[in-house]
Amino acid sequence: MKASGFLNIILGAALIGVGVLYINSQKDTTINEEKTVVTSESADAVLKNIATRTSVRVFKKDAVPDELITKLLHAGMAAPTALNAQPWHFIVIRDQGLLSSLSVASPYMGLLSDAPLAIAVCGNLQKKAQAEEGIYWVHDACAATENILLAAHALGLGATWTGSYPVEGRYKLAQKVLSLPESLIPVSIIAIGYPALPVEPKDKWNPQNVSYQ
Repeated sequence: MKASGFLNIILGAALIGVGVLYINSQKDTTINEEKTVVTSESADAVLKNIATRTSVRVFKKDAVPDELITKLLHAGMAAPTALNAQPWHFIVIRDQGLLSSLSVASPYMGLLSDAPLAIAVCGNLQKKAQAEEGIYWVHDACAATENILLAAHALGLGATWTGSYPVEGRYKLAQKVLSLPESLIPVSIIAIGYPALPVEPKDKWNPQNVSYQ
């Protein structure tokens, strides 16, 4: 075979390969685009979920299934975090003795004694971001808490955010009850369960709370 003929074969094979790669890349792009498409219906559903979420303080005795708890934890870990440090730790609490002990940490935590489930969202000081961004671990834990509240509502559950940090008496008691090291600080303890009573959400929209620059 002449050298020119051999080169033509190699060149043709290379062009075919490039064509296959291009087609595959287009397929991947299409798949990725389909995954990221946000329809007006899905956007409306998200906004409705945000607008209709409200605090639920009275729960049925029914246990929350493990698969729903996993979804709540996934939602919490999807929250934004400074420098992607992810300085959080989640404690799933189903033991009624522990829930009763936590319920006396503040006047607002009494509902924990009747909840079938709670998730303590803790800041992990050993994982916080370095430099001045390290002070935002509280923000990160709060963002995770809000995600869990919204996910609970979307899953047909009710939930209430009870604050722990920065009131020392509250988070120190929670650390003691849950046998936590000093590096794990409970920022919030979320009471979760199936609502026992219907609760109407509050309309908090107030244009007077907005200014435009």
